[in-house]
Amino acid sequence: MAGEGRPRAVWAATAFFVGAGLLEIVLGLREVPEPLSFWPVWETVGRGLLHLALALGIWNRIALCRQVALVYCIAVMLTYAAVLGLALFRAPIDFPDSVVVQSLYQIPSCALLIPYLRSSQAALTFVRPLWH
Repeated sequence: MAGEGRPRAVWAATAFFVGAGLLEIVLGLREVPEPLSFWPVWETVGRGLLHLALALGIWNRIALCRQVALVYCIAVMLTYAAVLGLALFRAPIDFPDSVVVQSLYQIPSCALLIPYLRSSQAALTFVRPLWH
């Protein structure tokens, strides 16, 4: 167990979603056209904050956040598999740098997180309700 009685897997899952949120914000802001306007920046920051909110829920071991993280990881695997398939078959699509970088970060991370999030150990770890 790592600090405050949190299992290492909770630390790892939290670190993954914090990293994904920061990547979403940084890479998204790089792709916002100049001059920066409010709505594209707001959208980019909002997407990143959703990852950070999920990381906070995982850190606090909220059961709903485990389920959302599992669905997120499955969706990431399916989405990036489709994107990689398009790239391998040389589809005439120009992929932004953020898609490439995020796929390199999220595919291996989600591949490692899915078995844990489905495990009985995770079911025993994430027992806290959303409201109590």
